[in-house]
Amino acid sequence: MAFIKIQNVVINTSYIAAVKLDNQTGSGEKSVSILLVTPNFSLFQWQSVSPNIHHHEWIEFTGQAATALRDYFSSYNNVIDLLPECQESGVL
Repeated sequence: MAFIKIQNVVINTSYIAAVKLDNQTGSGEKSVSILLVTPNFSLFQWQSVSPNIHHHEWIEFTGQAATALRDYFSSYNNVIDLLPECQESGVL
């Protein structure tokens, strides 16, 4: 388990399910979005089995935070790139 801090948000990387590196906001500003999936605990979980046992939420970052996240998730040290850049042009 690791944590990353972006401005005033600290994220447990164990809960990151997906990252969109090249997003845009409604106003056209470049952004990075992170999908967080966390367990959905209830005080009375033992009494009923809920089909929705996970909570998911997209968090969008812009500006310097988006740039820092794009760099982090593009780094060889943090993410394995399965398609080298020379082959990406043929992928839709």
